[in-house]
Amino acid sequence: MSDKKNDEYVVQMPKSSPAYGGEKDSFLGRGPSHRHGGQASALASKIEHSPPLSILAYCVASISMTVVNKYVVSGSDWNLNFFYLAIQNAVCTLAILLCKQAGLIKGLSPFDIDKARKWFPISLLLVGMIYTGTKALQFLSVPVYTIFKNLTIIVIAYGEVLWFGGSVTPLTLLSFALMVLSSVVAAWADIQAAINSSGLATDTTAAISTLNAGYAWMGINVFCSATYLLGMRKIIKKMNFKDWDTMFYNNSLTIPVLAICTLLFEDWSHANLVRNFPPETRNNLMIGMVYSGLGAILISYCSAWCIRVTSSTTYSMVGALNKLPIALSGLIFFDAAVTFGSVSAIIIGFVSGIVYAWAKVRQTEQNRNSLPTQQPVMSASSQSNKDASNS
Repeated sequence: MSDKKNDEYVVQMPKSSPAYGGEKDSFLGRGPSHRHGGQASALASKIEHSPPLSILAYCVASISMTVVNKYVVSGSDWNLNFFYLAIQNAVCTLAILLCKQAGLIKGLSPFDIDKARKWFPISLLLVGMIYTGTKALQFLSVPVYTIFKNLTIIVIAYGEVLWFGGSVTPLTLLSFALMVLSSVVAAWADIQAAINSSGLATDTTAAISTLNAGYAWMGINVFCSATYLLGMRKIIKKMNFKDWDTMFYNNSLTIPVLAICTLLFEDWSHANLVRNFPPETRNNLMIGMVYSGLGAILISYCSAWCIRVTSSTTYSMVGALNKLPIALSGLIFFDAAVTFGSVSAIIIGFVSGIVYAWAKVRQTEQNRNSLPTQQPVMSASSQSNKDASNS
């Protein structure tokens, strides 16, 4: 699933639990076994309330999700994106249901047909977002994909200006200019690397065609992502959804759509299945597909953990800073070209993310300090989380 889908869900974590013991346990002499249990509880509590560990967990979860997605779809003969996404969403839905049965999830409401019918158009937008995201990731390198993904922020911002009365500050405009510049530099570096690495004219033409396909899918993904997030903001207030409800309906309602699409539009012949799942990598691919489904829940958990033990400001800055290791992961785990242009694009994109996060922090502070003559406008993701928490 794309990074933006995962950012929408915040898992409400219990702030205290008997399992973690308390101060009283340290003052009670109940024998070695109880002292050992108290030490384990204290260690667990220390880990759960550790800001550095929560930030590290969030970064590892988001980086691993991107790397696994790229690994699955990067095969030279891969053409089963709908099937991959169906498996991903099915694993995520099954994991949510199992967690509910085990008592780990408390806030999941029973399935409601009327709510499913109203939410279904949003699920269709989600299908468009995650499908075009995997297609773009299939043709582009991880650094270029991460840099171009920033353009979604620009489309969402101006969508909020048009439909929700939002505003764009000068500092935000500066971050947008840096995002566009980083995308242009990344595309230029990608094209130059393709030309220089291909000796024959036919190879160069094929490489450029692959990149053009990736840029086309990336452009479609930017608008699909923005439409999904803006549409979800508009609908979620009417649905009285909590975070787990949003995640459960999104995944469960897209499974039949993705299953129908893979049966109708993808090649299910034995020869094509062998090309997509060669014997030497078949097990790794299946493990990656299962992990990608579990990764959506892991990112939601780590996002909530990070917000709870730090602050929303810290979380937004972590999200901006996290783009650098995500981009670097493409250079480490895959054969992305390391050139002056590609490194410059990563740095500019990294700076643009920091400037944008700082601009949102300043705008939030100004809204808080100004007279409440009107209700401040929130971003799509912030408004969605606020609506869910107030329900």
